[in-house]
Amino acid sequence: MNDGEDALLPAQHQADHRQLQQLVTALTEGVILINPDESIAWANPRSLEMHGVARADELGRTASEYRTRFELRYRNQHRLPAGAYPMERILAGEAFDEVVVQVAPAGEAEPRWTHRIRSLALTDAEGRPDCLAVILRDETERYDAEERFERTFNANPAPAVILRLADLRYVKVNAGFLELTGLKREDVVGRTLYERDVLEGAERRALAVERIGEGRTIPQMEASLRLADGGSKLVIVAGQPIEVGEASCMLFTFADLEPRRRAECLLRQSEERFAKAFRLAPVPMAVTEAGAAGLRFVLVNDAFRQVLGHAEAEILGRTAAEQRLWEDQDTRRAFERLLAETGSVHNLAARLCPKEGGALECLVSAEAVDIQDRPHALLAIRDITEQRRTEADIVAALEAVMRDTSWFSRTVLEALARLRRPGRAGDKPDAALADITGRRREVLGLVCEGLDNRGIAQRLGLSLATVRNHVNALYSRTDVHSRAGLVVWARERGFTGTSTAIGPERPAG
Repeated sequence: MNDGEDALLPAQHQADHRQLQQLVTALTEGVILINPDESIAWANPRSLEMHGVARADELGRTASEYRTRFELRYRNQHRLPAGAYPMERILAGEAFDEVVVQVAPAGEAEPRWTHRIRSLALTDAEGRPDCLAVILRDETERYDAEERFERTFNANPAPAVILRLADLRYVKVNAGFLELTGLKREDVVGRTLYERDVLEGAERRALAVERIGEGRTIPQMEASLRLADGGSKLVIVAGQPIEVGEASCMLFTFADLEPRRRAECLLRQSEERFAKAFRLAPVPMAVTEAGAAGLRFVLVNDAFRQVLGHAEAEILGRTAAEQRLWEDQDTRRAFERLLAETGSVHNLAARLCPKEGGALECLVSAEAVDIQDRPHALLAIRDITEQRRTEADIVAALEAVMRDTSWFSRTVLEALARLRRPGRAGDKPDAALADITGRRREVLGLVCEGLDNRGIAQRLGLSLATVRNHVNALYSRTDVHSRAGLVVWARERGFTGTSTAIGPERPAG
C-alpha cells in the first residue's frame, strides 16, 4: 500500500503493513500485494526486477492494467486469456501452489522471463481477505538451461533414454533410440524399467542395478535391447546420473553392436588368410555398409586406426559424415555418388582429417561388394602427404636451377607445370602445344588472330562445318569451353598465331 492508503487504516494496521513490507523487501523471491478492489498495492524490488521495471506503478495500477502491459504464456507458447492471469485467479478466490508462465512486455514476440508463481491470501482479525499476495520465483536461467539440454538431447544421434530414479520411470527418449529399436515415444516414456528393461541380458546386470539404486555411474557393458518387432539387438549400454529439473535421473546411452557382429560373422565365414591380410595390411582399409545416411563403418584395420587416430569403438556404426572424416563434404558426397553409380572408385584425391593433427593428402579407392546379401564397400586409403611434399621440393629445386636458363625446351617446362599442378583422379591430362599439329594448329592460330569460323573457312578454303569440327576438337583437347579460353591457353604456351613457330629451342652456339 502507499502512504495515502495507509493513512486510512488504524495505527496498528498501518504498522503491520509496514512491517510486512520491510520483511519481504529483502526476499530473493518477488512479492506483489493486491488489494481486494484489484488495485496493486505494493511490490518489492525483486518483483520489479523480474518484470524489467523500476517502480511499482510501471506494473500497472490494477490487475487488469497489468494484463495490458505484460503478456503471459504457458511453456507450450499458449497465451493466458483474460481471467487466467495469476492475479485475476487470486482475486477470484482461487488458491494455487505453483503456476509456471513465460513473461514478456506486451508486443514482444519472445519471452524474457520464466516465473514460478504461487498465491497467498492475508486476512484480517475477522478472517476476511485483507491483502492478496502473488509470490514469484525467477526460473528463467533454469528453464533456459533445460531447453538447451532438451535440444541437445533430441539432436544427439546417439540413442539415449532418461530414467527418473524416484520411481524408475522413463521421462525422456530421443529419436536415435526410437530409430534403433523401432519403438514409438509412448512405448517408452512413462514406462518403468521393469516394463522396458534396457539392461536385459547385461553381462554385469547386478552391478548396474546396484548403481541405479545408489545414483552412480554405470560402466559400459554389453546388453540385449528388445526391439518393437519382438527381436533383439546387441548393444553397449552405459549410464550417467544427471539432474533433470529437480529430479535425480539416469541417462542411458547406447551403441549399436550389430554392424560389428555382422562383420565378425563375415570374417568367421571367410578364409583365415583374408582376415589376417585385412587386419595386417599396411594400407588403411575399412568395410562400410551402404545406407540412407551414407557409408557406415562396420570394420576397420589396424593401419586405419593408426593413420587416422580413431579407436574402433569411436568409428564403428558411424558414418564418415558423422566423424567429419573428409575435410571437403562435397568431395565425400561425390565419392559416395560415384561409388553407388559405378561400383568402384580408384585413386580419388581427397583430404582426410585424422582425430588429431592437420589434414592428410590421400588417394581413396573403393569397390562395392555384397556381404550376406547386403551392399557393402571395401575402402583403401593411401596417404600421399609426404609424397606431395617431396614432389613439391623437387619441383622447387628444378625451378630454382632453371630460373634463368632459356635453353630448356618448352616441352620440359610444360611437363614441370603439369607436375606442379597434379590433377584429381579422373581429370584429363593437360594438353601440350606440341600435340596440336596440321590443320588444327592453323585453326588455333587464326582463332588467336581473332577470326570467327566463317573467316577461318575463307582463309583456309575449308567448309564451315569442317572449321566448326576443328574448333570443337580444340575445346575437347585443351579442356576449355570458349574461344577466349583457347586464346588464353595458347598464349600461356607462347603461341599467338600461325606466324609463331614453336618448337624445342637449342642453346646458342
